Amino acid sequence: MSRIVTLNIGASRAVLAEYAVKGKTGLTLTAYGSADLAGLDWEAEGAAEALLVPALREAAKAAGIKPGPINLALNGQMVFPRFTKFPTVPADKLEELVRYEVEQEVPFPIDDIVFDHQFLGQTAEGDTAAMIVAAKLDQVTKVTDAVSAVGFTPVVVDAGPMAVLNTIKRSYPGLAGGTIVLDIGAKTTSLILVENEKIYLRSIPVAGNAITKEIAQAFGCTLEEAEALKRERGYVSLGGVTEDADEISDRVSKLVRTSLTRLHAEILRSINFYRSQQGGNAPQRMFITGGSAVLPQIDEFFRETLKIDVDFLNPFGGIDFGPKIDTAALETDAFTLAESAGLALRATDAAALTINLMPPALIEKARAVKRIPFLAVGAIAVLGALGLYIVGEGSLRDVAVAETEAVQAKNNTLRQFETKLKAEQKKADEELAKSDAFQRLMASRFSTLTSLATVRRSLLPGMWLTAWETVPKKGDDEESPAMTRVTVRGWRDALSTLESEHRKQNDGRKMTAEEIVAASLKTMPTVMPGTVKIVSQKDVNTKGVLSEFAIELAFAPPASANPNAKKPAKKRKGARR
Repeated sequence: MSRIVTLNIGASRAVLAEYAVKGKTGLTLTAYGSADLAGLDWEAEGAAEALLVPALREAAKAAGIKPGPINLALNGQMVFPRFTKFPTVPADKLEELVRYEVEQEVPFPIDDIVFDHQFLGQTAEGDTAAMIVAAKLDQVTKVTDAVSAVGFTPVVVDAGPMAVLNTIKRSYPGLAGGTIVLDIGAKTTSLILVENEKIYLRSIPVAGNAITKEIAQAFGCTLEEAEALKRERGYVSLGGVTEDADEISDRVSKLVRTSLTRLHAEILRSINFYRSQQGGNAPQRMFITGGSAVLPQIDEFFRETLKIDVDFLNPFGGIDFGPKIDTAALETDAFTLAESAGLALRATDAAALTINLMPPALIEKARAVKRIPFLAVGAIAVLGALGLYIVGEGSLRDVAVAETEAVQAKNNTLRQFETKLKAEQKKADEELAKSDAFQRLMASRFSTLTSLATVRRSLLPGMWLTAWETVPKKGDDEESPAMTRVTVRGWRDALSTLESEHRKQNDGRKMTAEEIVAASLKTMPTVMPGTVKIVSQKDVNTKGVLSEFAIELAFAPPASANPNAKKPAKKRKGARR
């Protein structure tokens, strides 16, 4: 039986836990503890070493957890998760599309981040679903360096939402329909919506601290006093005309409801965006977890407002408890262990998602450690072989001469077959070239329809095509690809709404509707890389009701049926015809 330690780095608290691992799927929670990270600024130089290292040491000591291999998760504010779909293309092209998606969507240079991805299978439309997660390399390194300084050895660097998804799939196997997981933390609420192969993630800036600030402002007290009021006398008012006999509790409960009403509005907005962008269905149930999920009647509030089944998340489906675990205390502490349970599953064969954001330097270090025993064995083997060679040098020389003569005779025989094989190969290449030319001819008949479908798939709701033109080539430049100019119109109010929704879903990153369409076209495998550009944009009338823009791009030529077929040589400029 082995063991694995897990560490969830939250916005204001780190949760450390230890599990015994038995076989391929067995897990037992043996110890856990937490450390306060309030005030930790990841951007400040030396902050992680000054605060995180002593906090982890204290938590490990209090829980009796010894150093060893550790799986850790970064909170939702530190990662950039993105669910996307790719057209069915060869595996090497899929990898290229993933890298291109990262370069386009992550707001940092690719050399400054670490990213990983996992393909999730085929969608109903035949596309390949994928989850991509990225994080800033310097922040990940700060965490792994701090963990290593305490004596632990990082094995997996996961993202909190991915760990929660693994917990859901283990604790509630075979869920049908859409499921929302609401992880209400201190600074943010992570919304996870999963439906079959579809995944939608969003970080909402309404959580426990927002409630505390509301209370502090209303009562004119400090944040510490407001937090105490929330924990000791707070609950979620269910609305209506009923009032609590305790005036303070009644007032606090109504302030809590006000904050959660804002959260409810963001949840509805997220559901609508998910359904419009991914074509999903309305969710059938919700699970609540996170440190702020302990507020009494919070489940009743969401059950009342969302009109769906709501329950608290049980993260320990199929997980046993060791003798040192206080099961009574665990009923409350379980709200902070959803990520931990998912991280522990990474040490078994039961994890559905296996994203790993380990820094490259740590990956190389782990490989070097694994190579040490093999290098030692190899050195012994080399020395032994050298001794045998010295002893048997004379006899080996005679054997080598005899074998050389036999190989030479065999080589002469094979040369006779080589000439025949080359002749047959030449005939086969000629037939394949004819077949390839015919295939290209057939594909060209449908190329315009394929190109049109590509553009239509990238347009936003409320847009339509008005013109499709071939752009004349400049001069005698035969090497440049054939460019096409497409002109698009759209209702300005609908496009403004879509731009606003896109900005909310991408951490405030502003993109016009034209730029969103262009970015989508750049990901299409039928569009040649580096050719998409917006060439004009204007309002069609003075009232700004209708907007028009044009995009120029080049479409990839039809694929060859025979990748080894030789293409006809291009004529040099000025050559005789």
